[in-house]
Amino acid sequence: MTDQPPIPFVKGVPFLGSTFAFLHNPLGFLRRLQKQYGDQRLVRIQLGRRTVTVLLKPEEAKYVLQENNRNYGRGRSYKVLREFLGDGLLTTDGDYWRRQRRLAQPAFHRQKLAVLADTMIDEAVAWTGRLQAQDRTRPVDVSTVLTDVTLRIVTKTLFGSGLGNQTASLSQALNELNHIISQTVLNPIRLPSWFPSPANQAYEKASKQVNDLITGIIQTRRQDATPHDDLLDMLLRATDEETGEGMTDAQLLSELITLFTAGHETTATSMAWTLYLLATHPDVQTRARTEAQQTLGTRTRFSADDLRTMPYLSQVINESLRLYPPAWAMSRLSLGPDTLGVYSLAADEGVLVSPYILHHDPASWPNPDQFDPDRFAPERAAGRHSYAFLPFGGGPRLCIGNQFALLEMTALLGQLLTMFDLTSADTTAAQPSPLITLRSKQPIRLYLRNLTI
Repeated sequence: MTDQPPIPFVKGVPFLGSTFAFLHNPLGFLRRLQKQYGDQRLVRIQLGRRTVTVLLKPEEAKYVLQENNRNYGRGRSYKVLREFLGDGLLTTDGDYWRRQRRLAQPAFHRQKLAVLADTMIDEAVAWTGRLQAQDRTRPVDVSTVLTDVTLRIVTKTLFGSGLGNQTASLSQALNELNHIISQTVLNPIRLPSWFPSPANQAYEKASKQVNDLITGIIQTRRQDATPHDDLLDMLLRATDEETGEGMTDAQLLSELITLFTAGHETTATSMAWTLYLLATHPDVQTRARTEAQQTLGTRTRFSADDLRTMPYLSQVINESLRLYPPAWAMSRLSLGPDTLGVYSLAADEGVLVSPYILHHDPASWPNPDQFDPDRFAPERAAGRHSYAFLPFGGGPRLCIGNQFALLEMTALLGQLLTMFDLTSADTTAAQPSPLITLRSKQPIRLYLRNLTI
């Protein structure tokens, strides 16, 4: 038997390897790895004191995330997220995660989502009404208005009602947490959480605000026997079919914070990119609007069934998620030794799966930087590797809220396109900023021309 070749290694600078190159421009650095090492499928880099193996092809991504997923736990970066999110679906592994997934999964079944879709549609109608009342001569910061409406949707679908005057302060706290956690996750050199740095103090304050709010909602609902058609009610009533037990308050808190945070942040970010792409590609916008208008007809409101019957809107959303996947990187840790293709991997090694580079691999996506929703037309999608497109992850840990997010984006996009024409207010192209989610470095500002005028 011949020895397996070593995984190609990027030397970088002494002691720190590729740390500075990665921190300076994570996406550019990963794209350079893809271009230089794509034919070798894997490459190993040094970040701080750790070495990380980056997967460059969908076959290896599928192996790690699906085929041998039990050998790959959450990576070290998730420890930072765990401090805020607790022991939820996003941060845990093993039997505990499988139990929580069994408890939460029924809340996201198709028939349950149909009930929640009506809330999404109602909020989309109210949102476009608020936009219509604004000054049409001024550009709109779509990231801000989308964060507002997705926050309204997630509070009503999770808790059955809005948060009133707490919404603005909560949004600010979540935004601050996103920046602090992103900087901590990306930086391999971090201060301990107990050190009284300004960032740690800001984190503690914002984290306590979110925790206290949701804990209060749980305690109030525990004392309310009235049925509610919301996700909290579904999670409160969920019992493990193997043990008959439900979630404790601590488990509920972790899952609700995860759903609450991810449920508005990722959707708002993805929608902002989608609107930007439509504003800069008027031919695609016209085609998407025509489909939405034909589906809506003479009505003023979409139905839940409508959201699943607009294929071109789905293609637009998928192509936006390809170019700007909200979860641009996922870290894993090998629990035991393994073989990836012709390479061997030891136990306790970091592994990085980046949807961003998989979505920009020219072998799967010719002209990968071009916005072309027809990539997702059935005839062109046939034969493409299923793990070439991972906006919501893959395998058993596929995001539990993926269908929720797609319905929400379709409701918002369909309603907006039937009322407004979108044009960009800026002459320079928007650039992605890889925080926890893939945001834009600068505000995305669009003019919304009222179609009824």
